[in-house]
Amino acid sequence: MPRYMLIMRGTDESNAAMMASIDEAMAATGRFIEEMIKAEVLLAAEGLDDPGRGVVVDFSGGAPVVTDGPYGETRELFGGYFLLDVASKEEAVEWATRVPAAPGSKIEVRRVAEADEVPPGAESNGQV
Repeated sequence: MPRYMLIMRGTDESNAAMMASIDEAMAATGRFIEEMIKAEVLLAAEGLDDPGRGVVVDFSGGAPVVTDGPYGETRELFGGYFLLDVASKEEAVEWATRVPAAPGSKIEVRRVAEADEVPPGAESNGQV
């Protein structure tokens, strides 16, 4: 079956709303995870730390440049994901509509490419 990633995207406002009721948000997320486990579609689920604690490795110049903090605006960052093993994109979207997300959040649904979809020779010429 194809795998799909539900990528959690928030704004400063939606993240603040979630943090204001974090116990309720965590309980709702726990119930959602249990539903996915019972349906045998959940492969992984992770939340990410504050982007200000991360670093960015930028390859746009000659040598990689490492800088502190998030790259881009907060709305461009994602805060976590669910990895699902489902039969179709439509099923992945249906699960995405059930994520207990704060108002203003977005869920991006992306299919995970399989190893056999890598173009021939891509591994040997540095494309992967």
